[in-house]
Amino acid sequence: MPQERLTMRMIREILRLHYSCKLSNRKISKALGCSRWAVNEYINRAKVAGFTWPLPEVFDDEDLLGQQLYPKSVIDQTKQKPQPDCNYVHQELRKKGVTLILLWAEYKQDHLDGYQLSQFCEIYKRWLKTVDLVMRQDHKAGEKAFSDFAGGTLPITNPLTGEITQSHLFVCALGASSYTYAGLFWHEDSEAWCVGHALAFKFFQGCPEIIVPDNPTPVTTKACPHEPDINPSFNQMASHFDVAVIPARVRKPRDKAAVESAVCVATRWILAVLRKRTFFSLAEANQEVEKLLIRLNDRSFKKLPGSRRSRYEQIDKPALKPLPAHPYEYMHIKKASVHIADYHVEYDSCWYSAPHQYRGRWVEVRATLNTIEIFLKGKRIASHPRGFNKGSRYTLNEHRPKSHQEYGAWPPERLIRWAATVGPETKCLIEQIMQKQQHPEQGYRSCFGILRLSKSFGNERLNAACKRALAINAYSFKSVNSILKSGLDTRPLPEKPRQLKLVHENIRGALSFHTNTQQGEQ
Repeated sequence: MPQERLTMRMIREILRLHYSCKLSNRKISKALGCSRWAVNEYINRAKVAGFTWPLPEVFDDEDLLGQQLYPKSVIDQTKQKPQPDCNYVHQELRKKGVTLILLWAEYKQDHLDGYQLSQFCEIYKRWLKTVDLVMRQDHKAGEKAFSDFAGGTLPITNPLTGEITQSHLFVCALGASSYTYAGLFWHEDSEAWCVGHALAFKFFQGCPEIIVPDNPTPVTTKACPHEPDINPSFNQMASHFDVAVIPARVRKPRDKAAVESAVCVATRWILAVLRKRTFFSLAEANQEVEKLLIRLNDRSFKKLPGSRRSRYEQIDKPALKPLPAHPYEYMHIKKASVHIADYHVEYDSCWYSAPHQYRGRWVEVRATLNTIEIFLKGKRIASHPRGFNKGSRYTLNEHRPKSHQEYGAWPPERLIRWAATVGPETKCLIEQIMQKQQHPEQGYRSCFGILRLSKSFGNERLNAACKRALAINAYSFKSVNSILKSGLDTRPLPEKPRQLKLVHENIRGALSFHTNTQQGEQ
């Protein structure tokens, strides 16, 4: 070739100006800004090749330069070097520690007259351009699994009401083999993301080193290209399976191209196939998904040998880490404050006690299907069986202060018997205080305080003070204590005291109702 390398556009322009415009080589050189020697070279080669103008349309740039102007010699055509098996090279590169230099060395051992390293690499790079984008990504065996939810949904019909609820398809694919798992869930929440990965690892019969999910809130509480904040529940799942979490960058689909392809395939071969079917339960729909998943993974690739399953058996399966010995159980993790008054934390409309010395502190609540655990700075400070009755309170006696523990040992009946030894008015007042509370224990402090006043003022004065408290509807320790300290218990009542004849030991309802009922009977 001439020393001055011209572009194909300029070569075509040289031929046009020579054949069509009939310009001399000197004028062509001046017009195009190239040397006369280069113009002479290309015109002479065009004459040898028998070119005319216009050039045949079938000639592209490669044909024009490589085959017509500079045809290969007969000697070059007879020296055909053995071509490397690019499919084999591509599969071997996915294995740990395998490099192009190592594969080239093995190739040269079998073919001493083969290509040198630079040509070997160039042939492989050219071959890569003919393969699908997803398959061209350099994923090592057993290294990464990619996950996401498909955009489409599958309707599930309630057999009793006919109501239709949309289910969502979770998809997880191994990077090296594209071996795919899919399953239906009611929601795309934290539990679905965590359980979906657990089922995928069970399907893969092993764990990868890294999972690359998308960036929804159930996975990342705060998306960041450098240091994303992983959702605590998702992080606990990853810790159980000993895998690292590297979420895909926001608006960077190439970071998870493997699952993008898997989602597309799953949508076509699962959701589209089942679109006309009617399902009455999520379990029934997932059974059909399992059957279609077998077909999906057994389908042969178009541009690569084998299928997802065969490549999984050869590449990914031997490199996966074993599953943990204990099965995974989803754990919901949230922050909560220990109530400053009653040292309980709230979870799912139920209340669970923590040691009273931690009241007012922020703690971490970890909830499974059966247990509620409370942690402070990574240390477990309380554990309860999980309750499902809304509004229930679960209190351990050892979490109470000593004074509260004493209250807990006193049932309401015992307090009422103690009050009866002081006097009937005292008994009635204690019953009224406990009735007015949502839970009897909430009135224990007032009751204990009132009854202990007998030590300072005696039973007779205390009973008189309780009589006045009933008359003025003052149902509290402060009111009774004030009456005693001011001596109002010794003064006559401003109005006729209420009748204290009781219908039953444990009065239920307003006292006036029972009084009126008794008067009517009389």
